[in-house]
Amino acid sequence: MEQRYDVPLCKNRFGDTVRGNIMQNKVILVSSNQLGRGDQELGENILETFFTILKQKQELPKAVFCMNSGVLTMTEESLVSVHLRELEEKGVNILACKTCADHYGVTDKLTAGKISGMGEFIDLAAKYEVLTIS
Repeated sequence: MEQRYDVPLCKNRFGDTVRGNIMQNKVILVSSNQLGRGDQELGENILETFFTILKQKQELPKAVFCMNSGVLTMTEESLVSVHLRELEEKGVNILACKTCADHYGVTDKLTAGKISGMGEFIDLAAKYEVLTIS
């Protein structure tokens, strides 16, 4: 059974009234195809677990922006792509850095999200809190 917390209204860093720690005011920056350093397979599994749990939450982030090897999570070779597609279906913007997708040769292999650029990430970062996963 999921534990519920009473979350008070508060002001975010832009002066908007929001519920404290609300995920909807966040952009998740995925900068790697694994979470943490060390064993690659373990890191990939931990990242997949993160997105498995995230997609089950009522409050979802505004966007997920993938850069560097994080763009690999948006291809069918990554189990994370299934969760990213589900988040996209729930209205979360799933974005890939164009330079990074081109570098890894996956621009035409994305199964979730769309190609974007640093300009869009900068705009999102100016408006929302960024939670970096690497």
